[in-house]
Amino acid sequence: MQSTTETPMGKVTTTLAIQNLIDQADAERGMIPIEQIRSVTLENVLVDTGATTLCLPKDVIARLGLRILKQVVVETATGISEARIFQDAKISLCGREGTFECLELPEGKTPLLGVIPMEALGIEVDLKNQRLKVLPDGPTETYLTIL
Repeated sequence: MQSTTETPMGKVTTTLAIQNLIDQADAERGMIPIEQIRSVTLENVLVDTGATTLCLPKDVIARLGLRILKQVVVETATGISEARIFQDAKISLCGREGTFECLELPEGKTPLLGVIPMEALGIEVDLKNQRLKVLPDGPTETYLTIL
């Protein structure tokens, strides 16, 4: 179970485990030993409902060995700028897993968990209790919809 804590300013933070999906696939095919799968566990990841995607500092992306996907224009609190998007970050959060793109932050910045990964994993912010809430995924109720 991933822990979620409240910071002094009332912001929700969580622990996030991240693996390089390509390394995991290579290990499953016997191309590398399991011990060589690059992974990190990050404490105090800020759950940011104002962020679209997963955002990781440059040094974390380098440790994971993620490959660049594209360069994009992003809007931040300080204005419009360019950023790089990396691919194949497999995250584990609250007992759920998924693979996502991540936006590169400058080294030393706080990692952010945005709304796209949370929605895809069926996790939402419980603002009243300042924690993450895992939405139901069956058998009689589910967060997944096809309409």
